[in-house]
Amino acid sequence: MDLQQKSARRTTLALTAAAFVLARGALAQASPPPGPAPTTIPSGTIGVVTTAAVERHVVVDGHARIELVPANRVVAGDPVIYTLRVTNLGPVPVTGVVVTTPIPGRMRYVAGTAIGPGAKIGFSVDGGRTYAAPGRLRLTGADGRTRPATAADYTNLRWVLQDPLQSGSVAYLRYTAVLR
Repeated sequence: MDLQQKSARRTTLALTAAAFVLARGALAQASPPPGPAPTTIPSGTIGVVTTAAVERHVVVDGHARIELVPANRVVAGDPVIYTLRVTNLGPVPVTGVVVTTPIPGRMRYVAGTAIGPGAKIGFSVDGGRTYAAPGRLRLTGADGRTRPATAADYTNLRWVLQDPLQSGSVAYLRYTAVLR
């Protein structure tokens, strides 16, 4: 097994998403959500592109439908759908792919929206230092008491792909967050 194949065995992706910057003093308007997130790829065989979209009701030829459009302008309460397109760019299957991403600043994760077929999904409430299933996350208050964490407390998400990502294959991961 060559060095590239060995390094492809366990690939961890760290995604960073730029925080939303609110328009001066107005919670109702924000600058555009982040485009493709910068990605650190140790083995160079995995590519990740992150997009942000919102649902818009449109009428086309007299028929109403819902479309996903780029989230160029977001107002408080708008659900923003983040899609991470994970591609194996290398010549060999990659196992143990882990994709992490922070929930962008000023955004609140919407409970139950993280999906990733064939992936084990974990959440963090400590900036990505630790991950667990929602029911296992707890926070300690200033008084020293612990309480169960809620979706509003989540800071990061992590998907662990359970199956190898074949050469040239794509995995789609998705979650929704709303502007606070």
